[in-house]
Amino acid sequence: MSRLQRSATNLPEPSLDEAIIGRHLVIQRSRLAGFRHHEAPAVLPVLRAGSPLTLSAERDNPYDNDAVAIHWHGHMLGYLPRGENLVVARLLARQRQLSARVRRLDPDAEHNQRLQIEILLH
Repeated sequence: MSRLQRSATNLPEPSLDEAIIGRHLVIQRSRLAGFRHHEAPAVLPVLRAGSPLTLSAERDNPYDNDAVAIHWHGHMLGYLPRGENLVVARLLARQRQLSARVRRLDPDAEHNQRLQIEILLH
């Protein structure tokens, strides 16, 4: 069932079975923190739902030891929100294979809601 059909019938978010894509498991869905403080506003017009993103732990970040930066083709977009980054930071520290992608774009939303992402465990 498509997202449009799901929203039209007010069905809940996908179940765990629906969240498993091939051999990839969606482990987290989050908004992008720091949207307007990095390069996200400049690249938003060329991003698409499904665009692959890169995750990198920033253990030396002075504001958050569990900071996880999100990049697209070398452009710093922002971070996973503090309070939602601990599991991903720990998995990255354990060298687990993770990837990320754009889940949803909404250029007209508030800054902190314009870009939503998914984290996948391989």
